[in-house]
Amino acid sequence: MMKEREVLLNPNKLVRYLKKPAEEFTKHDLIQFIDENGIELLNFRYVGEDGKLKILNFVITSKDYLDSILSTGERVDGSSLFSYIEAGRSDLYVIPRFKTAFVNPFSEAPTLDILCSFYTSDGHPLESAPEYILKKAHTDFKEITGYTFKAMGELEYYVSSEKGKMYPSEDQKGYHSSSPFSNWERLRVEAMQLIAQSGGKIKYGHSEVGNFTTDTLDYEQHEIEFMPVEAEDAVDQLIVAKWILRMLGQKYGVQISFAPKITVGKAGSGLHVHMLLEKDGENKMIENYQLSDVAKKTIAGLLAVAPALTAFGNTIPTSYLRLVPHQEAPTMVCWGDTNRSVLVRVPLGWVAETSMIKDANPQETGEIPYIPGKQTVEFRVPDGSADLYYLMAGLIVAAKIGILDENSLKRAEELYVDVNIFDDAHKNVLGRLKSLPQSCWESADCLDKQRAVFEENNIFPQGIINRIIKKLKAYEDYDLSERLYGKNELIKKLVDKHIHCA
Repeated sequence: MMKEREVLLNPNKLVRYLKKPAEEFTKHDLIQFIDENGIELLNFRYVGEDGKLKILNFVITSKDYLDSILSTGERVDGSSLFSYIEAGRSDLYVIPRFKTAFVNPFSEAPTLDILCSFYTSDGHPLESAPEYILKKAHTDFKEITGYTFKAMGELEYYVSSEKGKMYPSEDQKGYHSSSPFSNWERLRVEAMQLIAQSGGKIKYGHSEVGNFTTDTLDYEQHEIEFMPVEAEDAVDQLIVAKWILRMLGQKYGVQISFAPKITVGKAGSGLHVHMLLEKDGENKMIENYQLSDVAKKTIAGLLAVAPALTAFGNTIPTSYLRLVPHQEAPTMVCWGDTNRSVLVRVPLGWVAETSMIKDANPQETGEIPYIPGKQTVEFRVPDGSADLYYLMAGLIVAAKIGILDENSLKRAEELYVDVNIFDDAHKNVLGRLKSLPQSCWESADCLDKQRAVFEENNIFPQGIINRIIKKLKAYEDYDLSERLYGKNELIKKLVDKHIHCA
């Protein structure tokens, strides 16, 4: 019954038409949908080294041709997608993953899009492909720990438009503003509808704190938050969501940016990742209405390699203009319950032994079921520059470290904080905590020191770690904050250079 209800209410057109969940889609299902719904075009989608969604277009000319495409995939030039693939042996296959199919909401002709995976000439997954690195990490995690890793992202972004809207917002006071005082709510709501139709599991959307005005532009910050799904699906839905938001920006004549910092002194955009561990369909982050030991061990693992994780989640120089004190962004390696300046936050998880719904609605006489499984822990470091596949794989590796390390509970206890660490009265707490990197250069050094944990079991190939370190070092930003201090024009130039990060 539950499965039937989920299918009937699902906004994905294929799910509703085929009357089955996306993970059960077969080649025959897609051909049936295409044939019976007048689909004229098919797009293969995949992510290259730059983290952006690529496309390969097909015109459907016959059922035999369609069957061939869906059965064998197609060839692409890997050297043009990944810098580390040599041109002499560059051919790769892109193979569609049927469960990711969705109707393209922007194409003028009826079109079906499908996300793809990369395979080599001998028919094996490309070991260095970001999507496969994540798959390896999650498979390894399941086999060793027995848990399934579920996650979801908070996608923050800025909309910039011509100055002069009717209801200007108060500077840095945009949190949960509603139309007409939120100028771009309609774009956000349309994005949420299209993301859901494309397979994304959305929790909610709202306007965020950040809003400000320059001489020529209005800037308004928004957020779309997702539901926890398996790690691979969590990344897929974020990548599709970014594409949809940018396409809507083009439609409305505004600029969408996921950049970590638009200007100094204003709220930056993070990409917070919530995660939970599941076994036998049950969320294991809570035990007896308290944070479980396995949750604390997961947190300890995240803290243990957090400096190195910035190499995957904070990949451009402006990332480190966001990670500064007093901006609700982490700078120190610690965790806490509801403190938004900690590195790992434990948000409210609906575990109170009360019925808030009945208290707010005394007329409710029916039974209100307790719905378990909502507790997550939130990693607050990453931003919109993150390589999402590498980041999610890194988080899974970190969780595994924490679960397997016999000292994890002790580390978690030592690094828990329940005070404002930047308050003068708590300098002793601040003094015992380690700092996060303050530049791409430092981030690369941290990854180099801890690379062995990510390379174990060939989750991250050595060549990939080398390439990431080389790329981060190439920015030569080790003293960037000092060089940019007070130089607004140079800061603007740097921000503009990275405004369209992945």
